Amino acid sequence: MPNKGGVMSEETKYKLANDLGFGDKVSDHDWSDVTTGEVGSMVREAIRRGSEAVEKEAQVENGAVHQNAK
Repeated sequence: MPNKGGVMSEETKYKLANDLGFGDKVSDHDWSDVTTGEVGSMVREAIRRGSEAVEKEAQVENGAVHQNAK
């Protein structure tokens, strides 16, 4: 399902919750038991993963530029 104005897709939210150890709280699609600390952890982890992805993409692009320069 496309992301309609939200910052994170539903799939990403559930994956992060599971990866961070509180997926059982949201398995019924009810996020009311999730603490603000857990939400903060999700946001920090999403930012970390996004930053890593950008860095890897930049490394690949830089590598391609260097290979073409030969």
